[in-house]
Amino acid sequence: MNLPAHLQRFRDQILADPSLLAQKLDFFSQRVLFLRFAVADYRHASFLDDRILTPTTQGTWVSFDDVSLALSGAIQARPLHLIFHAGHVGSTLISRLLEDVGGVLALREPLALRALAEAQDVLGARDSLLSQDRFELLVREQILLWSRGYADTRAAIVKATSAAARLGPALLQACPTARALYLHLPLQPYLATLLAGEHSVVDLRGHAAERARRLKRFGQELLAPVYAMSIGELAAMSWLAERLTEGALSRACDERLLSLNFEQVLKTPETSLRAICDHFQLDAPDSYFENVARNPNWGRYSKAPEHPYSPQIREQILAEARATKAEEIRKGLLWFEAMAAKSPLIQHLSI
Repeated sequence: MNLPAHLQRFRDQILADPSLLAQKLDFFSQRVLFLRFAVADYRHASFLDDRILTPTTQGTWVSFDDVSLALSGAIQARPLHLIFHAGHVGSTLISRLLEDVGGVLALREPLALRALAEAQDVLGARDSLLSQDRFELLVREQILLWSRGYADTRAAIVKATSAAARLGPALLQACPTARALYLHLPLQPYLATLLAGEHSVVDLRGHAAERARRLKRFGQELLAPVYAMSIGELAAMSWLAERLTEGALSRACDERLLSLNFEQVLKTPETSLRAICDHFQLDAPDSYFENVARNPNWGRYSKAPEHPYSPQIREQILAEARATKAEEIRKGLLWFEAMAAKSPLIQHLSI
């Protein structure tokens, strides 16, 4: 295909250089925002959303149509794998540890994932801004862009936000060679983890409407409106929505999904990281696995590495939450039991 000169230059740039990050999809203007983002920026960033923007950030908007023309006929440059999770279960830690294997370009929470997950929710509806064909094209294009790398990159690994796991089947269908990891927790420690958070109320209420709609798509009607639910019940709803999403993902990709309990990862880091690396087909020396619990990331809060956060500190925080949030944890457990009593699908979940 003969492209106009400016699109040919753009194609040459974006196919060769992951430092041109497709940071935002704007469905209103039908454009993609590309930012200049260096390899050191990727390693530093815990999120690739608007928190990476600074007064000196350089970027340019490119129309969907021009991006599609520029990427036409392009092939996936490197293996691409995905990390999904239930939220607050060590996904950022695992992403940072995998970077230290060597040759891994980790992309943590690209904003496009959230945009595509929200777009998927309304596909086929009269108010959808995307057709099915455009949605599928955007998914394929993001996969092409995420799979780029630097000279030493052997694989790219995208870590999703928790809510974006519902996009997993579409991503794995569009990228048949991709493998996925799903991290989760049993119900009780999950409730304690979420309720221990300083901003848990805002976080749980902020995601409640989407999770309620997701449960409805799984055939699960809430016992009461979201506004009438306690914080503990909202936390239990979060756990249920994410576990049912994990089940749907498992059915969609079978052996391509590795599910791990994060508490088991903390107890057996060497064995767990070996399993993850084997699953993602990443070669690493024995010394990497033997020293994983001594990796600097292991004792830091991965989303803000300047703060210490060891497994021991985590246990102390959870013990305090179990004591101070006992009533809300009880409400969450009772809510789950009531939901399970009326649904065989929920009864089969391991809590």
